[in-house]
Parts: sequence; C-alpha cells; structure tokens
Amino acid sequence: MAKAIVVGGGLSGLSAAHTILERGGNVLVLDKNAFFGGNSTKATSGINGAGTATQADLDIPDSAKIFFNDTKKSARDLARDDLIKVLTGRSGEAVNWLQDRFALDLSKVSRLGGHSQPRTHRGGAQFPGMTITYAQMEKIEELAETTPERVQIVRKARVTKLLYENNAVVGVEYTAGGQTHQEHGPVVLATGGYAADFDDVNSLLKKHRPDLMNLPTTNGDHCTGDGQKMVAAIGGRLIDLEKVQVHPTGLVDPKEPDAKVKFLAAEALRGCGGLLLDAEGNRFADELGHRDYVTGRMWDNNKFPVRLILNGEASKEIEWHCKHYTGRGLMKKFDSGEAVAKEMGLSADKLKATFDDYNEIATGKKKCPWNKKFFNNHNMKMDDTFHVALMTPVLHYTMGGVEISPEGHVLDNNGKPIDGLYASGEIAGGVHGANRLGGSSLLGCVVFGRVAGDSVTSYLLRGISTGKIAAGRAGQVANHLATTVRVNPDNKNVSLTFSWDGQGQSEGNAATSGSTQQVATSSAGPQPAAENSKAQKKETPATELREISMEEVAKHASDDDCWVAVNGQVIDATGFLDDHPGGRKAILLYKGRDATEEFNMLHDKNVISKYYKEGIIGTVKQ
Repeated sequence: MAKAIVVGGGLSGLSAAHTILERGGNVLVLDKNAFFGGNSTKATSGINGAGTATQADLDIPDSAKIFFNDTKKSARDLARDDLIKVLTGRSGEAVNWLQDRFALDLSKVSRLGGHSQPRTHRGGAQFPGMTITYAQMEKIEELAETTPERVQIVRKARVTKLLYENNAVVGVEYTAGGQTHQEHGPVVLATGGYAADFDDVNSLLKKHRPDLMNLPTTNGDHCTGDGQKMVAAIGGRLIDLEKVQVHPTGLVDPKEPDAKVKFLAAEALRGCGGLLLDAEGNRFADELGHRDYVTGRMWDNNKFPVRLILNGEASKEIEWHCKHYTGRGLMKKFDSGEAVAKEMGLSADKLKATFDDYNEIATGKKKCPWNKKFFNNHNMKMDDTFHVALMTPVLHYTMGGVEISPEGHVLDNNGKPIDGLYASGEIAGGVHGANRLGGSSLLGCVVFGRVAGDSVTSYLLRGISTGKIAAGRAGQVANHLATTVRVNPDNKNVSLTFSWDGQGQSEGNAATSGSTQQVATSSAGPQPAAENSKAQKKETPATELREISMEEVAKHASDDDCWVAVNGQVIDATGFLDDHPGGRKAILLYKGRDATEEFNMLHDKNVISKYYKEGIIGTVKQ
C-alpha cells in the first residue's frame, strides 16, 4: 500500500495524518510512546487564531496582518517572514477546521502576553491542548479500526533512521518489540523539540544552551531532538538551536520543589487577571509581557519565591484550571487576603497596599512602572477568595530545529528541499524567532501539520502517477491503488479519483486498531501479531469482578504496588505507570485512594476500559 509515513502522534502529526486522508492519501503513524498526544496534551492556554468565526461572533477586530505584526515583534525580528505569513495567515482557517471537523468547543477567547487583540481560543473545560489533541486522536484510532486499508498505527515504535537514497528520503527504520523494521514512503517528521534532551553525550540542549541544563522542564522525556538529529545525519540544515524558550510560570510542588519535570501554569491565568508578586509582596513586571521579558524580570528582581495570585473573579473565569492545579497540590485556595498575607509572611497592610496600588494603575489613576496596557479582573480587595501558587522559570519550548520551506519541505545544507521529507510542529525552526507567543504552539502544530499533510500527499500521488513511488513493492502487497491523477504544472494542486481492489485481502494492509500492544511487521507494512488478528482472536468469556473495599485499596499505596479507585472500579495501575501520558506522578498522587473526581476532570469514562482493561481488578465494595 503506497502511503505517507508520519513520525509523531502529537497534535502536529495527527493534523498531518488527517489532512493526508482528506486529500486522498493513505497514512502510517508511528509514535515512540505508548499513547499519542506528546506535549500537545499539556498545552493549557489555548490556540491562537486571527479572523476566526468565534472572533466574529464576539466582535473582536483581529486580522492576520495584526497577528503577523505581533508575532514578528515577539520574534525579535529573527523569524522568517514567509513562515510567519503561513502561521498567521492560515490561523483562522485552522481554528475553524478544528471546530467544524472535530466538533470542538473553542468559544472562549482571551488575550495572552504580547498580543494586541484577544485571539487565544479555548473551551469551557479541560486543557485546550488535551481536548483538541484527544479529538484528533480518537478519530484517527476510529479510522484505523474501520478503514485499515487507509490508516495504520504503530505505537512504541522508535524511529532511528531516515532511509535516504538518490537524494531523497524513501522511508524510515524503527525499532519495536526488540526488533528493527523498515517502512517505505515519503515522511512527515512531527517529533517535537529538545527541551528534555539532558543526555550527557548527544544533547542538543547541552551543546547549544549549556547554561540552561540545570533548569526544570515542562516537557515529557520523549522530547530529546530525535527528528533533528536524524535530519542532520542526512545533510539537512538545523537552525536557531540556541533559541530555547524559558517560560516564567512553572508550578512548584511544595512537596517536591526540586523536581526536574514541572507542570505549567497556563499563561491564561495571567490573562484572566493573575498577578505575580515577589517574596516581599511587590509586583515586578508587566504580567502580560513577552515570556522572555517576564522570565528576565524574575531573575533580575531575584526575590523568590514568586507567587501567582488570582482573585475570586479571575479564579471563576478559569475555574477548571484552578480546580485541577489545586487537586494536584500545586495551588492553594484562601478565603481572604489576610490568609494569603500570612502564607507569604507579610503583614495584611503590605498586601493591601500592593492591591490598592494595582487597582489605581488598572483604572488609569496611576502609570504602571512596567507599562502594562491590558487589565482584566482588576478589583483586587482583601475580602475576597484567592488561588495562589508558587512559580519558577522552566524550559518550555525550542524555537530552533530543522529548516523548512513555507510548504513544509525540509531543506538541506544548500537550502534546497529534500525530496520526500517534510516537517511540522516544534521540530521546525524559524517560525517563532527568538521568542514564541503563547497560544502559537498548538497553532503551529495545526497549521504546519496541515501544510505538510498537503505537500506530502501531493508528492505521494505525483509519485504514483509517474511511477516514482510504487503502489506496493512487487510481490509484497496484494492491494493496489488504481489511481487517476491530474497534476498541475506548478505541483501544488492534485485532483484525483481512486478505487481499491481487493480490500481487506492483504496482510500488509492490516493495522493496529488503537491498541497499545506491540505489532510484528514485515517489509510489506505493519501487521498485528497473530494472536491479535481479528480473524483469529477468540472472545474471552467475561468474568465477574470481585468487590474490593477501600480499606484494601489503601493497603496498595506504594510506587511498586499502586491501586486506585475510579468511578466504582478498582484499578491496579502498577504496570501502567510508565505508559501513562501524564507521567507516573499523576497516578501516584492518588495511590491507595479514590481518584474519580480528578480522573473525570481529564478523561472520558471509557478511557480505562479502552486502553487498560486488563488493569481493572474489581469493583468498589459499597
């Protein structure tokens, strides 16, 4: 089966995969983790878009030109104009596509730091990165089940090499289940950045920003620059690798203040009116300044601990985030300003004076020492409720990466496109310059995922029509794609009709069906191991689950023996800790306890039965 290969199952890879399918191509998605999502699921503020349907409904006078200017200013004029034009010019259609194609709620729009208009879209609940990525993930898994001749998925597949022949990329080599496999086809790399590349030997971070190696990170341990290193190995150009974004507001867990991996405090918290106060109870920056500016002010001021403080109105506006952070022990709720002052070791009068000064600035009676222009929920008073969290700068995003064209082609060291190779998302350098605007990470994933999906499908189908890409290697694949392709001379537009012969006949077209189990592969393509084949799989008779008391659950509360209760079921999560997309700690917080409330804030109720059914060992005894 002729197909495009997408490496990486985060939002960028998924956007590319869905676009390939929409354009008539077939796709194989490889991801080295047990689950799709990557860092995209952690994005907490939203996705930018200028000229969206939501903005029109809210009478927000934004445009791609205004967004372009904001992005260029944030980038310190170090990003490429042609890439910024793609990012901002296609931002509105990207947000509209998400809403229309995946029925997503992106009805709330806020203003983040560095934006001259409100344009960061999110829904009413959950992290927007999670809801957007999960919607695409569930759809691609459904398509892998219903149309395996079009969509294949292999997880726990670490791509280690690009197959490079005659100045073109013709496939990838990857390891899975202790074996090495090859797949052939044009490739989209969506492998993310390198903000967790702490390896002592081959670290891009250590080589280009050794001064940042001691900082904590918000990135998962999969963000080790794999794609960048593979591109460099075949003569691809890497740019701006020293441009690493340090986000000012990583959440400090009071129980583990030195943890290397930290959760991010969404920039939307400051967009809703949150204040940053130093250890003496003073403001020290424009809370909505660019990220590098706010981080720099924290370091220059150097009066830690720094706290983020939201009043009742701001907390209500972003209620879901506050509940989530509080549930994880990363944020505390206080019933009065006096209680906050006591927590900070200050007098109530000192905190009140800071609040009063801010109110005068926000209402125009005084000039802000840091020239803050935009204010929201600024009625700071002592007789209110507050949510408060400790902040620290954290490694967050890498602006450097592989150099791409506006069409998503990866460029070689001579600035020429490498045939058969495309990139999208954080791996692509030059899009954000020296400093990325909040809300443009998810946007870059969707926009350039769509661009790369368009380009690789055009390349794939042109190759089939000219015979440069075989529909299947001789004797290996029984299915054939009967295709009529009309190619525009400028190679940008492809119109086609196609039909499938012998659907479902070929081993090479079988696909994993959303499961996280390993697969066996041949040169013809990924195929499920025999015991997992639908044709051979026998239904196991359902067994009645035993009742387990919460007292018994509480006895299994260690890192090596972890039970949790969720929605009336008891889960032995011990064997799942390392595969959990949110990391081990997210489960271990609830070891031996009922995690229903926290679980339901983040997941659909069928997630456990879908992905970890074998972990359900009983029901909670009432």
